Amino acid sequence: QLEESGGGLVQAGGSRRLSCAASVRVFSNYVMAWFRQVPGQAREFVAFISRKAVTTDYADAVKGRFTISRDNNKNTMTLQMNNLKPEDTATYFCAARYSWATSRRDTDYEDWGQGTQVTVSS
Repeated sequence: QLEESGGGLVQAGGSRRLSCAASVRVFSNYVMAWFRQVPGQAREFVAFISRKAVTTDYADAVKGRFTISRDNNKNTMTLQMNNLKPEDTATYFCAARYSWATSRRDTDYEDWGQGTQVTVSS
């Protein structure tokens, strides 16, 4: 079970930190990722982090502005979002994949949170 927090309203250029708390036995068995979705559009990959946090990957739209991290001792993952833009407005979802293999495809992730809304005003 995954639960996101940290969403809200922020001005363009501002920052926001999202968190994802996982209720799983061994958090380090899961590749973790963030996706986002705007109503009427497909879910979009944002970032992933490998099981031991050795590998991260970002969508081009957020590269250099967002940072994904995880704490396997606390069963948490975070997404630090800086220099936010109005086009970052979306519902952000955390996702977990029980595998060694990382992926950008949402269909490869088995578990999902309910999402947290981020709204960036111009």
